[in-house]
Amino acid sequence: MTGARKPLHMPLRATQRRVSAAPTTRRPTPMPLRERLPRRLFQLLAGLVGYGVSISLMLHAHLGNQPWDVLHQGIALRAGLSVGTVLIIVGAAVLLCWIPLRQRPGIGTIANIVVIGLVVDVANQVLPEPSHVLMRWAFMIGGIVLCGFASGLYIGANLGPGPRDGLMTGLAARTWSLRGWRTVLEIAVVAVGFLLGGKAGLGTVLYALAIGPLAQFFLPMLTVRSRQAATAPAADPVPPTPAPSATPATEPAPC
Repeated sequence: MTGARKPLHMPLRATQRRVSAAPTTRRPTPMPLRERLPRRLFQLLAGLVGYGVSISLMLHAHLGNQPWDVLHQGIALRAGLSVGTVLIIVGAAVLLCWIPLRQRPGIGTIANIVVIGLVVDVANQVLPEPSHVLMRWAFMIGGIVLCGFASGLYIGANLGPGPRDGLMTGLAARTWSLRGWRTVLEIAVVAVGFLLGGKAGLGTVLYALAIGPLAQFFLPMLTVRSRQAATAPAADPVPPTPAPSATPATEPAPC
Protein backbone atom coordinates (compact mmCIF):
# COMPACT_ATOMS: atom_id res chain seq x y z
CA MET A 1 0.00 0.00 0.00
CA THR A 2 1.58 3.24 -1.13
CA GLY A 3 0.91 6.85 -0.34
CA ALA A 4 2.60 10.16 0.30
CA ARG A 5 4.63 10.05 3.47
CA LYS A 6 4.13 12.88 5.91
CA PRO A 7 7.29 14.92 6.59
CA LEU A 8 8.97 14.07 9.84
CA HIS A 9 9.78 17.68 10.60
CA MET A 10 8.03 21.02 10.19
CA PRO A 11 9.26 23.13 7.23
CA LEU A 12 11.74 25.87 8.06
CA ARG A 13 9.34 28.75 7.25
CA ALA A 14 6.62 27.28 9.45
CA THR A 15 9.14 26.86 12.23
CA GLN A 16 10.21 30.49 11.90
CA ARG A 17 6.57 31.62 12.06
CA ARG A 18 6.13 29.54 15.20
CA VAL A 19 9.18 31.13 16.83
CA SER A 20 8.07 34.65 15.91
CA ALA A 21 4.63 33.93 17.36
CA ALA A 22 6.05 32.71 20.67
CA PRO A 23 4.73 34.76 23.61
CA THR A 24 7.06 37.33 25.09
CA THR A 25 7.17 39.08 28.41
CA ARG A 26 4.99 42.15 28.83
CA ARG A 27 7.23 43.78 31.40
CA PRO A 28 9.62 46.53 30.26
CA THR A 29 13.19 45.45 29.57
CA PRO A 30 15.52 46.67 32.37
CA MET A 31 17.36 49.87 31.50
CA PRO A 32 20.44 51.59 32.97
CA LEU A 33 19.32 53.96 35.72
CA ARG A 34 20.64 57.14 34.10
CA GLU A 35 19.28 56.44 30.64
CA ARG A 36 16.45 58.88 29.82
CA LEU A 37 16.14 59.52 33.55
CA PRO A 38 14.33 62.93 33.44
CA ARG A 39 11.61 61.51 31.17
CA ARG A 40 11.27 58.40 33.33
CA LEU A 41 11.10 60.35 36.59
CA PHE A 42 8.41 62.65 35.19
CA GLN A 43 6.41 59.66 33.93
CA LEU A 44 6.83 57.85 37.26
CA LEU A 45 5.55 60.87 39.20
CA ALA A 46 2.61 61.36 36.83
CA GLY A 47 1.70 57.69 37.11
CA LEU A 48 1.83 57.66 40.91
CA VAL A 49 -0.24 60.85 41.16
CA GLY A 50 -2.82 59.36 38.79
CA TYR A 51 -2.83 56.13 40.78
CA GLY A 52 -3.49 58.02 44.01
CA VAL A 53 -6.36 59.96 42.42
CA SER A 54 -7.85 56.70 41.11
CA ILE A 55 -7.86 55.27 44.65
CA SER A 56 -9.62 58.37 45.97
CA LEU A 57 -12.22 58.25 43.17
CA MET A 58 -13.17 54.69 44.13
CA LEU A 59 -13.21 55.58 47.83
CA HIS A 60 -15.67 58.41 47.10
CA ALA A 61 -17.85 56.18 44.90
CA HIS A 62 -18.70 53.92 47.88
CA LEU A 63 -19.25 51.00 45.48
CA GLY A 64 -16.22 48.93 46.44
CA ASN A 65 -12.51 49.73 46.63
CA GLN A 66 -9.47 48.22 45.02
CA PRO A 67 -8.55 44.98 46.88
CA TRP A 68 -5.63 46.39 48.90
CA ASP A 69 -7.59 49.57 49.61
CA VAL A 70 -10.32 47.56 51.30
CA LEU A 71 -7.62 46.65 53.82
CA HIS A 72 -6.24 50.20 53.98
CA GLN A 73 -9.69 51.67 54.61
CA GLY A 74 -10.52 49.05 57.25
CA ILE A 75 -7.30 49.72 59.17
CA ALA A 76 -7.84 53.48 58.86
CA LEU A 77 -11.32 53.21 60.36
CA ARG A 78 -10.08 51.11 63.28
CA ALA A 79 -6.91 53.11 63.96
CA GLY A 80 -8.39 56.58 63.45
CA LEU A 81 -5.83 57.39 60.73
CA SER A 82 -6.22 58.68 57.20
CA VAL A 83 -6.29 56.15 54.36
CA GLY A 84 -3.17 57.70 52.85
CA THR A 85 -1.24 57.36 56.11
CA VAL A 86 -2.24 53.70 56.40
CA LEU A 87 -1.26 53.15 52.78
CA ILE A 88 2.25 54.44 53.53
CA ILE A 89 2.56 52.32 56.69
CA VAL A 90 1.34 49.13 55.00
CA GLY A 91 3.57 49.78 51.99
CA ALA A 92 6.63 50.11 54.25
CA ALA A 93 5.66 46.91 56.10
CA VAL A 94 5.27 45.03 52.82
CA LEU A 95 8.67 46.32 51.70
CA LEU A 96 10.24 44.68 54.78
CA CYS A 97 8.91 41.36 53.48
CA TRP A 98 11.22 41.79 50.49
CA ILE A 99 14.27 41.14 52.66
CA PRO A 100 13.92 37.33 52.97
CA LEU A 101 12.87 37.20 49.31
CA ARG A 102 16.05 39.07 48.30
CA GLN A 103 14.13 41.58 46.24
CA ARG A 104 15.83 44.90 45.46
CA PRO A 105 13.74 48.08 45.58
CA GLY A 106 14.19 50.85 43.07
CA ILE A 107 13.46 54.56 43.02
CA GLY A 108 9.94 53.78 41.89
CA THR A 109 9.41 51.41 44.83
CA ILE A 110 10.13 54.06 47.46
CA ALA A 111 8.24 56.74 45.53
CA ASN A 112 5.27 54.38 45.25
CA ILE A 113 5.00 54.12 49.03
CA VAL A 114 5.26 57.85 49.74
CA VAL A 115 3.68 59.64 46.76
CA ILE A 116 0.51 57.56 46.43
CA GLY A 117 -0.29 57.88 50.14
CA LEU A 118 0.17 61.64 50.12
CA VAL A 119 -1.89 62.06 46.93
CA VAL A 120 -4.74 59.96 48.34
CA ASP A 121 -5.03 62.19 51.40
CA VAL A 122 -4.97 65.37 49.30
CA ALA A 123 -7.47 64.03 46.77
CA ASN A 124 -9.81 62.89 49.54
CA GLN A 125 -9.96 66.49 50.75
CA VAL A 126 -10.42 68.02 47.28
CA LEU A 127 -12.79 65.65 45.48
CA PRO A 128 -16.52 66.24 46.06
CA GLU A 129 -18.73 63.61 47.62
CA PRO A 130 -21.03 62.34 44.84
CA SER A 131 -24.67 62.24 45.91
CA HIS A 132 -26.33 60.84 42.79
CA VAL A 133 -25.88 57.17 41.92
CA LEU A 134 -24.80 58.06 38.36
CA MET A 135 -22.01 60.24 39.72
CA ARG A 136 -20.91 57.39 41.98
CA TRP A 137 -20.75 55.06 38.99
CA ALA A 138 -18.81 57.69 37.04
CA PHE A 139 -16.32 57.96 39.92
CA MET A 140 -15.95 54.19 40.09
CA ILE A 141 -15.48 53.62 36.35
CA GLY A 142 -13.23 56.66 36.06
CA GLY A 143 -11.13 55.38 38.95
CA ILE A 144 -10.69 51.95 37.35
CA VAL A 145 -9.75 53.34 33.93
CA LEU A 146 -7.42 55.95 35.46
CA CYS A 147 -5.76 53.23 37.53
CA GLY A 148 -5.05 51.19 34.38
CA PHE A 149 -3.56 54.23 32.62
CA ALA A 150 -1.54 55.24 35.70
CA SER A 151 -0.25 51.67 36.05
CA GLY A 152 1.03 51.81 32.48
CA LEU A 153 2.76 55.12 33.24
CA TYR A 154 4.62 54.12 36.38
CA ILE A 155 5.42 50.56 35.27
CA GLY A 156 6.53 51.85 31.87
CA ALA A 157 8.94 54.26 33.58
CA ASN A 158 10.98 51.16 34.47
CA LEU A 159 12.24 52.45 37.81
CA GLY A 160 11.17 49.59 40.06
CA PRO A 161 7.89 47.87 40.98
CA GLY A 162 5.55 48.85 43.77
CA PRO A 163 6.02 47.11 47.13
CA ARG A 164 2.95 44.88 46.72
CA ASP A 165 3.86 43.88 43.16
CA GLY A 166 7.41 43.11 44.26
CA LEU A 167 6.11 40.91 47.07
CA MET A 168 4.04 38.84 44.67
CA THR A 169 6.79 38.50 42.06
CA GLY A 170 9.31 37.60 44.79
CA LEU A 171 7.05 34.86 46.12
CA ALA A 172 6.29 33.59 42.62
CA ALA A 173 10.02 33.40 41.81
CA ARG A 174 10.48 30.84 44.58
CA THR A 175 7.28 28.83 44.59
CA TRP A 176 3.91 28.50 42.87
CA SER A 177 2.93 31.20 40.33
CA LEU A 178 2.35 34.95 40.12
CA ARG A 179 -1.32 34.46 39.32
CA GLY A 180 -1.74 32.09 42.27
CA TRP A 181 -0.02 34.35 44.80
CA ARG A 182 -1.87 37.42 43.55
CA THR A 183 -5.22 35.64 43.92
CA VAL A 184 -4.46 34.40 47.43
CA LEU A 185 -3.05 37.71 48.69
CA GLU A 186 -5.84 39.85 47.25
CA ILE A 187 -8.56 37.56 48.60
CA ALA A 188 -6.85 37.67 52.00
CA VAL A 189 -6.54 41.47 52.13
CA VAL A 190 -10.14 41.94 50.95
CA ALA A 191 -11.42 39.51 53.60
CA VAL A 192 -9.42 41.09 56.43
CA GLY A 193 -10.24 44.62 55.29
CA PHE A 194 -13.95 43.82 55.01
CA LEU A 195 -13.99 42.43 58.55
CA LEU A 196 -12.34 45.67 59.72
CA GLY A 197 -15.00 47.79 58.02
CA GLY A 198 -13.46 48.41 54.59
CA LYS A 199 -15.81 48.74 51.61
CA ALA A 200 -15.84 45.76 49.25
CA GLY A 201 -18.47 45.53 46.55
CA LEU A 202 -19.17 45.68 42.84
CA GLY A 203 -16.30 48.09 42.27
CA THR A 204 -13.88 45.58 43.79
CA VAL A 205 -15.05 42.86 41.39
CA LEU A 206 -14.99 45.15 38.33
CA TYR A 207 -11.51 46.35 39.25
CA ALA A 208 -10.23 42.77 39.54
CA LEU A 209 -11.69 41.89 36.13
CA ALA A 210 -10.67 45.06 34.27
CA ILE A 211 -7.30 46.15 35.64
CA GLY A 212 -5.28 43.43 33.88
CA PRO A 213 -6.65 44.12 30.37
CA LEU A 214 -6.44 47.89 30.93
CA ALA A 215 -2.80 47.79 32.06
CA GLN A 216 -1.96 45.45 29.18
CA PHE A 217 -3.57 47.91 26.75
CA PHE A 218 -1.80 51.02 28.07
CA LEU A 219 1.62 49.58 28.95
CA PRO A 220 3.01 49.04 25.41
CA MET A 221 2.28 52.63 24.36
CA LEU A 222 3.62 54.12 27.64
CA THR A 223 6.79 52.07 28.12
CA VAL A 224 9.99 54.13 27.86
CA ARG A 225 12.21 52.42 25.29
CA SER A 226 15.96 52.19 25.53
CA ARG A 227 17.77 54.22 22.86
CA GLN A 228 20.60 51.69 22.92
CA ALA A 229 18.22 48.90 21.95
CA ALA A 230 16.67 51.10 19.24
CA THR A 231 20.05 51.86 17.63
CA ALA A 232 21.41 48.31 17.86
CA PRO A 233 21.62 46.47 14.50
CA ALA A 234 18.77 44.08 13.90
CA ALA A 235 19.58 40.41 14.17
CA ASP A 236 19.31 38.19 11.10
CA PRO A 237 15.81 36.71 11.29
CA VAL A 238 16.85 33.62 9.31
CA PRO A 239 19.08 31.26 11.33
CA PRO A 240 21.93 29.58 9.47
CA THR A 241 20.67 26.13 8.32
CA PRO A 242 19.46 24.55 11.57
CA ALA A 243 19.62 20.85 12.06
CA PRO A 244 16.42 19.10 10.97
CA SER A 245 15.68 17.83 14.47
CA ALA A 246 16.25 21.16 16.22
CA THR A 247 13.31 22.36 18.32
CA PRO A 248 12.85 26.14 18.71
CA ALA A 249 13.36 27.29 22.28
CA THR A 250 10.45 29.38 23.44
CA GLU A 251 9.96 31.21 26.72
CA PRO A 252 6.38 31.31 27.99
CA ALA A 253 4.96 34.67 28.95
CA PRO A 254 4.68 35.30 32.68
CA CYS A 255 1.31 34.88 34.34
